[in-house]
Amino acid sequence: MVLARGASAQSFRVLQDQNVTVYFDDSLEPAAKKVTKIFPQVSGDLVKIFGWRFLSRPSVLLLKERKHFLKMVESPLTVAFAVPQKNLIVIDYSRMLMRPFRLSVTLKHELCHILLHQHIRFSSLPRWLDEGLCQWASDGIDEIIMDRQHSQLNRAALANDFIVLSDLKSRFPRDERGLILAYEESKSFVTYLFSHFGSTQVLSMLDLLANGTETSIAVQKTFSTPFEELEKKWHQSIRPRMVWFEQISYHLYEILFAFAALICGYAFVRILVRKRLYKSEEESINKNSFS
Repeated sequence: MVLARGASAQSFRVLQDQNVTVYFDDSLEPAAKKVTKIFPQVSGDLVKIFGWRFLSRPSVLLLKERKHFLKMVESPLTVAFAVPQKNLIVIDYSRMLMRPFRLSVTLKHELCHILLHQHIRFSSLPRWLDEGLCQWASDGIDEIIMDRQHSQLNRAALANDFIVLSDLKSRFPRDERGLILAYEESKSFVTYLFSHFGSTQVLSMLDLLANGTETSIAVQKTFSTPFEELEKKWHQSIRPRMVWFEQISYHLYEILFAFAALICGYAFVRILVRKRLYKSEEESINKNSFS
């Protein structure tokens, strides 16, 4: 069986139960057992969220060597990916040891891709919606490694330089900035849909997609708003929360200098008060000495 591009030349051990099949190197047997242990909870969460069951048993391939994993992916930022056509998830396990609980979040994210594509055809599920839903459902962006302190979405909002979602229908940019922004936009827009319209309506849209309805038509029917207008409203919802950040960033040096001046002023006043107290005490001692 060819598991994934670049992995077919290797031989793997297999661990299988009624829920999942795990392929792994000998040294990763404990990790494979962990996958089978957490899989029922992770898959069960997704079933509850979307109301869909898994139509077939997924497989998980755990790779020990990052160099082997990198042969299969386009971006070095990637730590895992799903191949829905094969019901397969490939995970670079060397990256799972970097943060606690990373394996469960990553598995949930990739398993979400499998579940969505078991019910929705590729032609009916744009990439931005696929990635946005999986990030929202797993509460993470573990398919790629990113520094959350340097949000590309914040910068795009400040500069009004978003990637149009229709440009993310089939693929994401390959450059680091574009790739991270695409992921952030996808999650932000899906989160906006859930927060403004509720789970029932969003899931109704997914049911339309599962029946083959085109994305823009499904959005129009579900939210009674054209897709382009809905996208603009999402942009507008992000902009207000960026205003304070923008003002603080623009006046950062002035704020820092003012704060430093206040500290210096406070220190000067304390020194002046201490000098006066010391002088007063010295005069009092001198008077007592002569009396």
